[in-house]
Amino acid sequence: MKKIKNEKELLKKALTIGEGYATKRGYKTFKSTDSHDAKIECIYRLLVNDKLVIPLPEHEENLLNIKKRLVKWIMNQLPANHPLLQ
Repeated sequence: MKKIKNEKELLKKALTIGEGYATKRGYKTFKSTDSHDAKIECIYRLLVNDKLVIPLPEHEENLLNIKKRLVKWIMNQLPANHPLLQ
């Protein structure tokens, strides 16, 4: 896969937006003891459930691919002139 510029920062932004979305959908906030990977997977599954993200094929479902899918999702949500997309 091609390396995405600012991937770490985009993933952080996706988690921030995703956590806000999850809270608005009625999910009780994440605890400080929840692992980073669990948050990523939970947000991904919520977005797939709400049909905001196309699900990965089952045999390709791993943490790396889930992170990439969240990064692509947030890239489509941000305005074209956002600093992280430059």
